[in-house]
Amino acid sequence: MDAVHVALASQSTSNGLSGEVIVVDNNSSDDTAAIASDAGAQVVFEPMNQIARARNTGAQASKAKWLVFIDADTIISPELLTAALQALSSGKVIGGGSTVAMDRDMPRLPTLVLRFWNWWSVKSSTAAGCFIYCTKEAFESVGGFDEKHFAAEELHLSKRLRKLAKIREQQFVIQTVAPVVSSARKIDWFSPWQFFKQVLLLLVPGATRSRVMCYLWYDRSKVSQKKDS
Repeated sequence: MDAVHVALASQSTSNGLSGEVIVVDNNSSDDTAAIASDAGAQVVFEPMNQIARARNTGAQASKAKWLVFIDADTIISPELLTAALQALSSGKVIGGGSTVAMDRDMPRLPTLVLRFWNWWSVKSSTAAGCFIYCTKEAFESVGGFDEKHFAAEELHLSKRLRKLAKIREQQFVIQTVAPVVSSARKIDWFSPWQFFKQVLLLLVPGATRSRVMCYLWYDRSKVSQKKDS
């Protein structure tokens, strides 16, 4: 919350822009809603635990012409937000994402995977789920996040926005000015084999339509099993 407010304050001061912060409470078990509300955010509740649905609920509540989706465990810098908003304001960019950094050092294998992702993200113009920006009009035109999928919904949205951008002679741009910083906590929660299986899952047609197969994103019982073992 603090990082988002700093970024918005920076925009308001430097470019005369103002923004709204919407937090989607997706059945949180802590004080997320109260903390967000006290910090000045608009809190909306989404009863169904699904990433795509929660993001769509937040977008529906927004009155802004530009949307920026940020995961709860992610920090966005004023520099990155500035670059994204300047890209949208140019009229040449329909949306995009950012390269990603973790909030601490990781083991060698996850580090290599992240480096590969950042390279592929820029090369293929595919946004990471922790940070996506776009015009609200384009978001609604492509139907928002596909709620048939329980994971990889950002890949499908990126693909649809790229197609729309091509038709409109615009671009879908992955920002590299300052990587978005996300939490590496899942490295502690799940084993390398669990991560490997989930990556392979993305290659199986239709697999992301199953909540059970996408357990890494939803089943916290796997976390306690690993901690207790």
